[in-house]
Amino acid sequence: MKDMLFTELNLSDAILRALNEMGFEAPTPIQQQCIPAIIEGRDMVGQAQTGTGKTAAFGIPLIEKTQISDRNIQTIILCPTRELTIQVTGELMKLSNHVKDMHIVPVYGGQPISHQLKALKRGAHVVVGTPGRTIDHLNRGTLKLNNLKMLVLDEADEMLNMGFREDIEKILSYTRGARQTVMFSATVSKSIRDIMKRYMTNPETVTIDHKVVTAPGIEQCVVEVRDSMRTEAICRFMDIKNYRLGLVFCNTKRKTESLAQELQMRGYASDVLNGDVPQKSRDKVMNKFRRGDIDILVATDVAARGLDVDDVDVVFNYDIPQDSEYYVHRIGRTGRAGREGTAITFTAGRKNRRIRDIEKQIKKRLKNLPLPSVKDVRESRMEGQLKTVIDVLEQGGLKPYIDQIESIIEGRFTSVEVAAAFMKMQLETDDAKQKSDEKTPEIVDRNSMTRLQFNVGRKNKIGPGDIVGAIAGESGINGDVIGHIDIQNKRTYVDIPSNMANKVLRAMNRNQIRGNRIIVTKV
Repeated sequence: MKDMLFTELNLSDAILRALNEMGFEAPTPIQQQCIPAIIEGRDMVGQAQTGTGKTAAFGIPLIEKTQISDRNIQTIILCPTRELTIQVTGELMKLSNHVKDMHIVPVYGGQPISHQLKALKRGAHVVVGTPGRTIDHLNRGTLKLNNLKMLVLDEADEMLNMGFREDIEKILSYTRGARQTVMFSATVSKSIRDIMKRYMTNPETVTIDHKVVTAPGIEQCVVEVRDSMRTEAICRFMDIKNYRLGLVFCNTKRKTESLAQELQMRGYASDVLNGDVPQKSRDKVMNKFRRGDIDILVATDVAARGLDVDDVDVVFNYDIPQDSEYYVHRIGRTGRAGREGTAITFTAGRKNRRIRDIEKQIKKRLKNLPLPSVKDVRESRMEGQLKTVIDVLEQGGLKPYIDQIESIIEGRFTSVEVAAAFMKMQLETDDAKQKSDEKTPEIVDRNSMTRLQFNVGRKNKIGPGDIVGAIAGESGINGDVIGHIDIQNKRTYVDIPSNMANKVLRAMNRNQIRGNRIIVTKV
């Protein structure tokens, strides 16, 4: 199956716009095969694990097929748990963000039924529900399926394992006329085949076979860390392990840009590879990474396909990949050519379930790794300083310095104490610099901001990270003081503190961003 982008699936502008805002560039294998089949109206069974992107695989086509002018329920999605119901509803709302007047209503136990009654009375195009609460509404007459066009059974095997078969059959008995039935299941058991035979018409089966082979030389680890600490976690691991080249994977373009900027502010040479980076710029970035001019490269899965660098020491999964097959592709970027490598995946809370799914696919447990403490980092830096001292001692040429130190030792200090004092001074200088780099900038008075207009925009493939990076890099001002950035099709507006506006004008005019010559004017 060839790699493709969402734009090749002939989706509506509203869906493509939502996908772009969510930062997704390309369909996962299950999405690539299921979306066209469902849009064409075929009954379908998708055999795929959790974490493969199956919600969008049925969510995108059902949104495309929804008739907004018809306020009857056109699609019902059954889920085994209320947690999955909430998750699916949230995903559908994001995907339909630019579809005007589309209404999606979740119905599940544990929430006051009065809220659901009001929402259903106002009208719903799509209902996402657990079997029990769905039957409750059917019995009350508050949920009518007379005009149902599509039924989706999500995690059908899980629903059958939980004893919902009779509930599913009862819900199906309320439907009238022809309907499209779509089912997703991790396994296709005899019970699943019975449902296919009884309630589906010539269903098409889409099975995603996962490649589970991973390189033996890769140490695969998982770190429990909340989202807000993940940038700090990358820095700590890079420092304590002294990695030379690091590769970080994110699920969205937006996150790659913001993360690269955060790493730059912490003193790491970093750059971005995502679908918005043109080929010419991509080649430049890759050459810099191979030369070691970039410490950390931040990329999306699509942009990193075919990425060939032999010396990557560590791969960080900032986000757990959408598909466990992507996990295999990601970590394979380290440990190449017989070398050893490390893969570190960040997780927290409910995302641990997706870690279990990955472990099932690769048939291997990920090693639990604690987040290094500040003390660990400091001790590691001290070890690094000692190695540097040893290198200097071995190089020789210390006679002038020995003469100066002996004058101190003749007094009340030993040579060991003097050496320790020098190390303390060095480490405290490093700590002060790091705190200065990470210090929260002063709040800028928005009344003293000046708006600048740049002659580039979305058509030039410009993102917020490009704007901030260029201004900070060329003018020397801290990226944190830059205000609101409004990227339009052919131009971009940026709020800059008024006392810095002229400095930015001088630095940026006739400069370049992503190969585009820049003209900046005050608004």
